[in-house]
Amino acid sequence: MAPDVPTAVQNLLLSTKSLQSSLSLWAQSRTTDAAVSDVYVQIGTAFNATIRAFSAYGIDLSDLHDIPTELRVVLEGCLAEEPSEEVLALYMPQVRKVIWKLLKGLQARQEVWRRLNGGV
Repeated sequence: MAPDVPTAVQNLLLSTKSLQSSLSLWAQSRTTDAAVSDVYVQIGTAFNATIRAFSAYGIDLSDLHDIPTELRVVLEGCLAEEPSEEVLALYMPQVRKVIWKLLKGLQARQEVWRRLNGGV
């Protein structure tokens, strides 16, 4: 049975939302660096599952392979600072830019996947 692309994408998107929420809590000192890092690990797991799901249909996502690294670099910079709304405001645009790149790439691939699956 082929991997479930919609579920893989949904899990990845939920992980990115969770990251944004975790960063907001971190900025308010209501969660730890480790908790934010745990969410990043969840994103990595969901990202790999998404890559495998699309790959099963012959859909290449190699142009998105740098997303986890880009996100890690931004998070490392952010989490190296003391938690504050100001730090969050400084780094969140970069986080959103990486997530936006991911979303646009996934959107294009989902359209291909839908065509391959008869417009599901």
